[in-house]
Amino acid sequence: MRAAVGVWRWRHNPLRRNTDLVEAWAALVAVLLLVTAAPAAGWITGSLSDEALRQSVRVQRQQRHATTATVVRPAPSPRPSSYDPETGGADDPRRQVVAKWTAPDGSRHTGTVSTALRRIRPGDTVTLWTDRFGRVVHRPMDDTAARVHAFFAGAGAALATGVLVECTRRLVVWRLVRRRLADLERAWAAAGPDWGLTGAGS
Repeated sequence: MRAAVGVWRWRHNPLRRNTDLVEAWAALVAVLLLVTAAPAAGWITGSLSDEALRQSVRVQRQQRHATTATVVRPAPSPRPSSYDPETGGADDPRRQVVAKWTAPDGSRHTGTVSTALRRIRPGDTVTLWTDRFGRVVHRPMDDTAARVHAFFAGAGAALATGVLVECTRRLVVWRLVRRRLADLERAWAAAGPDWGLTGAGS
């Protein structure tokens, strides 16, 4: 609103410079873009991301299968050469076990997998996610996670659009200020030779 008032105020002001009018128009355009373009960019990006992620969820659910594995024995825990604050070591609740499972295609597999079981005993069962050949894969993404990722993608796009608009406006204002300073220097240079001279209009 202030940008629109500024444009209207500068229309017939006798002290108005061309750069003043351009700056007021730049502010008005920036406000309009922030109100319309930024939300539109966020909505479009969020919608496209949501559609792509939902498709990915459907594909993952088709290609990944929950498989029950039987624990054979605990897996030996490798000793780290030095403490790593990223992994935490002893505070990690997951344990490594050697387990066997049958893939959806009927093939049998044995390997080391991680489990959240606190007490590991041979014969216990754990749930794994595998592809159709029995290779261990990550759990499929659920709908809630897909929606959250899409929301953040849309919010990020809206924020990026707003930042771009504001940076462009500031760049325009910076160029206008430089132009005003250049005009002022030329005006002072033109008036300079008359300083202190009798009959110079003072």
